[in-house]
Amino acid sequence: MNGMTDKVALVVGGAKGIGLAIAKRLAAEGATVLITGRDAGQVDRAAAEIGDSAHGLVADASAQQDLERVMATVREKHGQLDSLVLNAGISEPAALTEVTADHFDRHFGVNVRGTLFGLQAALGTLKDGASVVLMGSVASVAGIPARGTYAATKAALRAYARTWTLELAPRGIRVNVVAPGPTDTEMMARVSEEERNALNAMIPLGRMAKPEEVTAATLFLLSDEASFIAGSELFVDGGMGQV
Repeated sequence: MNGMTDKVALVVGGAKGIGLAIAKRLAAEGATVLITGRDAGQVDRAAAEIGDSAHGLVADASAQQDLERVMATVREKHGQLDSLVLNAGISEPAALTEVTADHFDRHFGVNVRGTLFGLQAALGTLKDGASVVLMGSVASVAGIPARGTYAATKAALRAYARTWTLELAPRGIRVNVVAPGPTDTEMMARVSEEERNALNAMIPLGRMAKPEEVTAATLFLLSDEASFIAGSELFVDGGMGQV
């Protein structure tokens, strides 16, 4: 992978799961990496795990003031941001008859509000020509029982990416979406064995993604190798939403 050396990258929601895997790879490719998470201990452990080039910032991705504080810190310490990954998200099951206002608000608060205001807060810090990756999901195009609210939040991100691509094109800022299928992370570890088996049965390749596989797609879109890719959605789903 080319183009990460000496760049500054921020992974919102980078203290665990896919976000942590992305942050580790960015650091390995030579970037200075900043990560955010809500739990201070988890953020500190993740930053130490990533290495000396990493800095952890405690922030709630659903809180606009936290996102603005994070971006102000990046500007103060690094001046500009080359790469931004908006990865923070939650996914909790609820069938149509079980959805509550709180369930809806929490999902849209983190997954959509956090992404929208995270990018908005970053606009003064992102350099011209920067790359932004939003973390979508195959759930936005493949119906999964009891995951309707989660799927709706990820479909919203795809719609935003199209608009933001046009709005930010004059600055050369590329916005793309990585859409993983079910991925073997801590979040998935909370899913029942029955649901895991059902998900695996929906995937043509017969297994869940590894975080490193989602990371590879994300790094490609962040890198100069993807310099003419904008407004796209790259599925890393083992064919789940494609056939």
